[in-house]
Amino acid sequence: MKKLFLILIFAFCGLGLWAASEMSVQVQSAPMRSTPSFLGAPVADLVYGDRVEILEEGRGWMQVRSAAGDVGWVQESALTRKRVVLSAGGEASSGASSDEVALAGKGFNAEIEAEYRSQTDLESAFAWVDRMEGYGREPEALAAFLDDGELSEVIR
Repeated sequence: MKKLFLILIFAFCGLGLWAASEMSVQVQSAPMRSTPSFLGAPVADLVYGDRVEILEEGRGWMQVRSAAGDVGWVQESALTRKRVVLSAGGEASSGASSDEVALAGKGFNAEIEAEYRSQTDLESAFAWVDRMEGYGREPEALAAFLDDGELSEVIR
């Protein structure tokens, strides 16, 4: 009887550890990257509710394996240990983006944005941002630029 009881305890503990190695995507979309960096080449895209297996954790990034078998790095803030399920009639577009989750984690909200707007000339700042966004470069070109300048390790 004691042996059966011990076996059951170890089995439940093992199930708990196994279940903890999976997480759900809690943002509208989250790119998987080849390295734990925003400059890593995109490997695949995950969407709200996707389940991933956690392979490694470190410095705000998690190496994961998707249900499709893709392996890559995802921002930790885009994942949750809770099982995320879309209900009937729900849509993923109502979820927060990974950028919104990152800003919320830093305490950025509507009140702070309003205060910042009142103290800053945002129109000229946005004009410069719009201009810079127009330059657009492919992630592979940015990675090659960093490698050529030996900046890859500095950024990561």
